[in-house]
Amino acid sequence: MINSQPVIAPPGLTVQNVTAGYRGVTVVDSASLAVRRGRVTALVGPNGSGKSTLLRTLARLHRPDTGEVLLDGGHRARPAQSLTAREFARHVSLLSQHRPTPAGLLVRDVVAFGRHPHRGRWRAEDAEGPRAVASAMDVTGVATMADRPVEELSGGELQRVWLATCLAQDTGVLLLDEPTNHLDLRYQVEVLDLMRDLADGHGVAVGVVLHDLVHAAEVADEVVLLHDGLVLASGPPSEVITEQNLTTAYGIAVRVTADPATGALVLRPVGRHTRVA
Repeated sequence: MINSQPVIAPPGLTVQNVTAGYRGVTVVDSASLAVRRGRVTALVGPNGSGKSTLLRTLARLHRPDTGEVLLDGGHRARPAQSLTAREFARHVSLLSQHRPTPAGLLVRDVVAFGRHPHRGRWRAEDAEGPRAVASAMDVTGVATMADRPVEELSGGELQRVWLATCLAQDTGVLLLDEPTNHLDLRYQVEVLDLMRDLADGHGVAVGVVLHDLVHAAEVADEVVLLHDGLVLASGPPSEVITEQNLTTAYGIAVRVTADPATGALVLRPVGRHTRVA
């Protein structure tokens, strides 16, 4: 007998009933989700909905008030807080929105920062380091600028360098907060393609915060829509990115249709001056 039930990928990182906030103000309320291996999970929602706070909680940069973050290392789930910072960084990497521009360093030096969790006391102990750094620079398109000082780079170039640093970390879970910011159209598409390549080809669990709902619909296996700190809806893009859900979350009428040629979702916010056929 053939089992018709869908295969559920094992989680790489899970939050269970997490509430988190700042100075007594709740930003994320009772959220649960799993960033699963070989899949892309996109967190979407309006400004202030809790996307980045939830991602930072996943990355163990923000301690939840209640609930738990669990890391599945392949044998059993472990509370993320039970690991040392180095141990956790061997499993989870994060591309945050705001990073400083380090002065006096070359691109290759910055990318090599990603190998820190894998090194012992001496840099030479990281046998896989050179390969990982070279591969990360190649796939992000920064190999040709390896010997350039990072302070000479544009915002988009620097964004790709930081992404290469995360890839050099060589983890099973990759978390990204608005990774397409500051990138032109070509590199926006390449970053989205890279996320899919990492999930499909390497089994990486990818969790990403995106403002662009079309990007989320195109790249994600699962979309988590937040509204006022609550998970309003989660599931496949076609089930979450709907007129009703988006109108509720964003407080503005949104038309959602499918492109007749490709089936891709087409979104159209309706403002006071929008001409509606």
